[in-house]
Amino acid sequence: MNDTYQSPLSSRYASREMLYLFSPDKKFRTWRRLWIALAQAEHELGLPVTEEQIEEMKQHADDINYDVAEKRERECRHDVMAHVYAYGQQCPKARPIIHLGATSCYVGDNTDLILMHEGLTLIRDKLVTLIGHLAKFADEQKDQPTLAFTHFQPAQPTTVGKRAALWLNDILLDLEDVEHQLSKAKLLGSKGTTGTQASFLELFEGDQEKVRTLDGLIAEIMGYPGVFPVSGQTYSRKVDSQYLNVLSGIAQSAAKFSNDIRLLQHLKEIEEPFEKQQIGSSAMAYKRNPMRTERIASLARYVIADAVNPALTASTQWFERTLDDSANKRISVPEAFLAVDAILSLYINVVDGLVVYPKVIEQRLMKELPFMATENIMMDAVKRGGDRQELHERIRVHSMEAGRVIKQEGGENDLLERIAKDPAFGVTLEELKALIRPENYVGRAPQQVTEFLEHDVKEVLDRYQGIGQVEVEIKV
Repeated sequence: MNDTYQSPLSSRYASREMLYLFSPDKKFRTWRRLWIALAQAEHELGLPVTEEQIEEMKQHADDINYDVAEKRERECRHDVMAHVYAYGQQCPKARPIIHLGATSCYVGDNTDLILMHEGLTLIRDKLVTLIGHLAKFADEQKDQPTLAFTHFQPAQPTTVGKRAALWLNDILLDLEDVEHQLSKAKLLGSKGTTGTQASFLELFEGDQEKVRTLDGLIAEIMGYPGVFPVSGQTYSRKVDSQYLNVLSGIAQSAAKFSNDIRLLQHLKEIEEPFEKQQIGSSAMAYKRNPMRTERIASLARYVIADAVNPALTASTQWFERTLDDSANKRISVPEAFLAVDAILSLYINVVDGLVVYPKVIEQRLMKELPFMATENIMMDAVKRGGDRQELHERIRVHSMEAGRVIKQEGGENDLLERIAKDPAFGVTLEELKALIRPENYVGRAPQQVTEFLEHDVKEVLDRYQGIGQVEVEIKV
């Protein structure tokens, strides 16, 4: 439909799996599963709900009569009651007991909790896939010396693989947050209009044990370990904020990666994938813009900002329930999941296709390495009997002059030649060049990567063996 607004998250970015998870069909099928669970629990606890009624409900759990529900909603202006009506049309025997004792939040809130849990499970699987790809890249590049930067100024060298390990470590931290959030999974259960379960206490004629048991049975039937012990009409909206904070953390890590790649692409050291027929610019045909990492940054910014929505909602809820959460929640929660899903697909795709240019990396590193090697050169000269204070001053003067030539004249770095000509150092140019092999200045970077991969990363990949190989589809 080209004459109606479409969210880019659904038309361009998110995966089919995540789009279905937050689709109307998934929501309304889950409503029906919850109504069946309620009926089963009520039957087990002795209410007049028959197995025949439950079986009839099961037979129509998935063939939702949307036309009836939509027509009814236009009349009654209430989505839950419209679907209760539609379900009752298909299940005439069960109609009297569908939604028995429940309020709208029984299906609405329990469904939201289920969808967020399942959504975060999909996100977890993509994180594990990403960890595998990043680990492979870090291992392949662990010995490749490269210029490191602090304040985006040249600093002591590292390796390409060590830098990738920094990205990977952030993702491992995100996975810990995801695992923690998933471990807290609970349903709202059946709490009634203000969370007191008064309607169910009436149904069970004051039997508090049966009312308490009802909650646990519903959770068990739905495959969850339990329910929130107390609530208003809704589960605490703080839960939504917790979920989106986890998603925001993932977005932050991805944005950091995307910024690094974009800067490295500017330096021509590493490039994101660029397809044979891809066009980088409508005006400048030679350009290879980092459009995928730019898209990661763009979507990440949206998610980070979006996390404020449920925080504000949680902090402004009135007493046991207010409906100013509804419209915001319908947008902010699903779209955060869709955006992070898209971010991770892009992140996996970029890592899998990164192109490294060792010659460019070496060229830039060697332009700066003579400055970084001066301390070692000075110490060697002191060992041969030189005066440390005199040598320090000579190094300072030579460095300043070499820097002037580079910056003001556009010349090459001739610092080594200047030092070789200074008799105070007593060293030849060949000896100096042998001294500044890049691998001598990366410290334990290669070993750190190996230890990190063999211990921390391997433990994660072993734990999720067979889970993380998610198919990634990148749309235009």
